[in-house]
Amino acid sequence: MNKEVLYILLPDFAEHEMVYLAQAIASDEYALKVNPKYVNKIVAPTMDPVKSIGGFRMLPDYSFDTMPEDYAALVLIGGFGWTTPIADKVVSIVKHAIDNGKIVGTICNASSFMAKHGFLNNIKHTGNGIEQLSIWGGENYTNPDGYVNAQAVSDANIVTANGSATLEFAKELLSLLENDTPERIEMYYQFNKQGFCELFK
Repeated sequence: MNKEVLYILLPDFAEHEMVYLAQAIASDEYALKVNPKYVNKIVAPTMDPVKSIGGFRMLPDYSFDTMPEDYAALVLIGGFGWTTPIADKVVSIVKHAIDNGKIVGTICNASSFMAKHGFLNNIKHTGNGIEQLSIWGGENYTNPDGYVNAQAVSDANIVTANGSATLEFAKELLSLLENDTPERIEMYYQFNKQGFCELFK
């Protein structure tokens, strides 16, 4: 099995939406994992640095042209790039992932992108509200009844989430990946959701 978790980053990506997932994959509560089950990798349109909404620049591991065909999961991080023509180049990447049974995660505007291209029509899903999904999806979005008013939803190996659901998004993907035991994933979620002072008072 390929160990790489691929994060699709478009220009002006929302860096905070990947933090909890990437951290749990690379480290535990003590330090960086010596032998992590998975490895985080960045995919961008080209090998040039890709800038986040906050102004940080990340160096991609792969471009759209050099990314591997086999991987553990494909994660589409939200941001403003999903409203630009460059996003259309991701359609074939997502189709390949779904057709090959890969785990796919999409958050914020990336979930709206999924609606736009008909990828949510056969699954339960969520996103930045049914109104945004319907506007972005237009005639290609035929499954409003599948919308669930929840922070994150997992169905048929696809996780969708709204832009405020960074932690819930991570929890669902970590569970699908079996990154750790269910108990430890739940502990990680509760620790970050409730905070140190509340959990250990």
